[in-house]
Amino acid sequence: MLRLRTVAVAAALLLLLSSPAPTSQLSLGATFGVWINGAAPPPPPPGSASLGPSSTQIQGGGQEYTALQELKAAIFEDPRGALSSWQGPNVCAYKGVYCSAPPAGAAAAGAVVAGIDLNHASLKGTLPAALSLLSHLTFLHLNSNRLAGAVPDTLGDLQYLTELDLSNNLFSGPFPAATLLIPSLVYLDLRFNGFSGELPDEVFAKNLDALFLNNNQFDGQIPETLWSSPATVITLANNRLTGPVPTAYGYGGRVRELLFLNNKLTGCVPEALGFLPYIEVLDLSNNLLSGHLPSTLSCLSGIEVLNIAHNQFTGELPELVCDLRRITNLSVSFNFFSGISQDCDRLAGRSVFDFAGNCVPGRGMQRPQPECDDAPGDVGLSCLRIPGSRPVACAEAAVSIGIGVTFGGGLPFGMSGGGAGVTVTVP
Repeated sequence: MLRLRTVAVAAALLLLLSSPAPTSQLSLGATFGVWINGAAPPPPPPGSASLGPSSTQIQGGGQEYTALQELKAAIFEDPRGALSSWQGPNVCAYKGVYCSAPPAGAAAAGAVVAGIDLNHASLKGTLPAALSLLSHLTFLHLNSNRLAGAVPDTLGDLQYLTELDLSNNLFSGPFPAATLLIPSLVYLDLRFNGFSGELPDEVFAKNLDALFLNNNQFDGQIPETLWSSPATVITLANNRLTGPVPTAYGYGGRVRELLFLNNKLTGCVPEALGFLPYIEVLDLSNNLLSGHLPSTLSCLSGIEVLNIAHNQFTGELPELVCDLRRITNLSVSFNFFSGISQDCDRLAGRSVFDFAGNCVPGRGMQRPQPECDDAPGDVGLSCLRIPGSRPVACAEAAVSIGIGVTFGGGLPFGMSGGGAGVTVTVP
């Protein structure tokens, strides 16, 4: 059963980073309650419980007709005929257009355009500014097309929009700031595009439940506001991000899945990363992280997937990291670890633990000795791990964050419950 669970997790992660699925459709099942593309999708928009292609008619040539016709005019290749039905004033009869009663409190009578779903239509074109005329739109799903250019600033006027999926297109330019102005947005998917530049601080202050930014060309450092995000899934993988992993100072969020893989992150793993209260998937692989792993990672009692492969970590792998009770996939391969414990050996025997390509004496599939002799050292005092003399329960651990800032006493960062059974040695 454990092996099947490991395979399911690994398969879902591969799918996440290789090809976007339809919005809010892919999950890992009830036994693994973490967002991939929506194990816990946002609640349906107001008034849209029975959304579907509607026979309800909106008569006349109102602003919704104008907006949809301008969108059609901005598409110059439609190889599958997705927009062939977009003719005449009855926009509710258009394929991919969903109508419903207006949202509560909206100044509208009769049916309104509540959603557009043109996923996988292979449309080539741009997005017109007139989309803002769809003033009651609650979802806009345009993934897996060939849409290019910039995201129009007018999208910020869509006050009822809760889901925006622009993934797997050819959009470019800086992070689309208009998305930060959409007041009801809870699902933002921009992955697999050509967005570039630095991430704005405000993106992590936005009240989102899911944030997909992987497979773009974002660069610069990850904003310190990362830890203010209420999102349950945050994917920053496969970009060009640099600098350290932000310290989880005062973190009280609910992130379950956090993907940093395939960037150019440097420095050490902050000790406070071990106190993410709900984390289930944490992937730091394929970066330039170094130093010794903090023993506080053993406090991640709910984690199932922990991947730190292909970095520059050194020292001995903390024994308690291999004691994580729910772990189904632990990869530390291709670092410079010099020792592992018997507990880790037991994981390796269950095909849960991958430590190939390190510097563990007497073990197979390790680095050549000359490479181990040239192992990188700790980068700065922040990566030094000097064990204290007494083990401390995770729930009571004092977590030093940065310089001169210490949290101690009760459960950190909004964790609830009694004292944890795991102990960790903390500097």
